[in-house]
Amino acid sequence: MRKLAKREDATARDAAPNVTIIPASAPPFRRKRRSRLWIAAPALIAALGASYYAWSRYDSQPAATMITQTVTRGDIEDSVTAVGTLDAIKSVDVGAQVSGQLKSLHVEIGEKVEVNQLIAEIDPASIENRIEIDQAELAYLEAQLVSKKAQLVLKAANIERQRSLVATNSVSQSTLDQAVADYTAAQADVHAINAQIRKQKATLAGDKVALGYTKIYAPMAGTIVANPAKEGQTLNANQTAPTIVTIADLSTMTVKAQVSEADVGKLKIGMDAYFTLLGQPGKRFPGKLRQIEPMPDTENNVILYYALFDVPNPKGELMMSMSAQAFFVEATAKDALVVPNAAVRMNGGSVDKPALAHVTVVTPSGATETRDVEVGVRNRVSAEIISGLKEGEKVVVDTASSANARNTSLRRGMRMLRLF
Repeated sequence: MRKLAKREDATARDAAPNVTIIPASAPPFRRKRRSRLWIAAPALIAALGASYYAWSRYDSQPAATMITQTVTRGDIEDSVTAVGTLDAIKSVDVGAQVSGQLKSLHVEIGEKVEVNQLIAEIDPASIENRIEIDQAELAYLEAQLVSKKAQLVLKAANIERQRSLVATNSVSQSTLDQAVADYTAAQADVHAINAQIRKQKATLAGDKVALGYTKIYAPMAGTIVANPAKEGQTLNANQTAPTIVTIADLSTMTVKAQVSEADVGKLKIGMDAYFTLLGQPGKRFPGKLRQIEPMPDTENNVILYYALFDVPNPKGELMMSMSAQAFFVEATAKDALVVPNAAVRMNGGSVDKPALAHVTVVTPSGATETRDVEVGVRNRVSAEIISGLKEGEKVVVDTASSANARNTSLRRGMRMLRLF
């Protein structure tokens, strides 16, 4: 038995060197996970604290902030606005009615002229030659008339002579008939010459008129605003009358304002209007609506009507083609109680009854109350208050909610939490 036990121990010793025993230890991934939690814990606690602070801060603020405006006195108007240009109330293109070379031009651009003042002259040589020919032709025809009338007298005497001879049977009746025919032909010749003379006189008169057209006079008083033709230029008036100068009356200017079809129905002939210039935005030039042209103009599929009103121009500061911002006044109020238009909440009204509305008023204690008010003139910016408010009171224009700011803070806190 001892031998058997010793043999088993020897066997065990021989097999022992082939077995390696590794001591037990914690998994490495568990150690890393624990280290991360220890590091992230302070950051997580800080994020939670910041979120709680933001929540408590924004939640403690009021839900809305009121924007107020003080009721003041001032002028207010409701008007239709339009863009337009300036033009002379009256202008005329002075052209040439006869062809020829522009011999001389007696005016310059900007010069003032009076009615029937000589402006320009066209070379009259060709027309004077035509007049000379007409006069010679007329003299020839008048001489022909004298000859034809003498022939007529002779033919008349021959008829009487032939009648005497026929009465004595000295000549045949056919001879008398021939004398009568010759007399009738002589009468026709006299009538023809008279007609030619009338025609030639008309031609001569026309050429004399054309000779007068070589001197061009101002048809109206005004200012020379354009001068398309130059001295020495040959003018051809056979098809169209070439323009030499343009005369305009600048003592009164006309505003041609383009009004959209949506606003043209608000305009009434005789209503007050004014305009301002780009270079003088603070100065108004008043007038009254004179005309609305029935034919519109279309620009980029937008229908525009021309509204015209006149303004005096005694100092000459208004010039043609100036850009104007035009205003057509529908209603106006002076020294009225005025509030911002955004403060007014309309609640009805009719054609016969003034529109009623309500506003929110801030009381001296800081509370708010809603009042019914009567609104007068109103435009896109301000509104006139006829009754219901006093000067110096404060009205609520708008409220700015803080909910958006609070939600934004919460979303930022949630994003911080997601990082961990």
